[in-house]
Amino acid sequence: METSNAVAALAALAQDNRLDIFRLLVQAGPAGLAAGQVAEALDLAPNTLTFHFDRLRVAGLVTVRRDGRSMIYAARYETMKGLLAFLTENCCQGLSTSSVPEAFAPVECKPAKPARKKEGVS
Repeated sequence: METSNAVAALAALAQDNRLDIFRLLVQAGPAGLAAGQVAEALDLAPNTLTFHFDRLRVAGLVTVRRDGRSMIYAARYETMKGLLAFLTENCCQGLSTSSVPEAFAPVECKPAKPARKKEGVS
């Protein structure tokens, strides 16, 4: 990953709502979520959400596709992995990736199952 791309991704994530959106999309997995589902889950207004989605999309962190009348957003795992690799490139005292001990190797990212809402809890 180029430094300019890393800076753009970090700048996009350096805002609490955008970080929450990105984390939610990572948890959702490759299928992504409809914009309305994200708005509901994070209690964000649609016009605010559109602005944040645009910043994440321009930074290469999310993709968007149309499904009928819905816009479906999904995390771009390859960009996330590239950013993590960029950030950890010089870790482990300059060891090359092939010689990094397994304990220090980047963890494989698998989407988490989203926490279920507890019924009757407000």
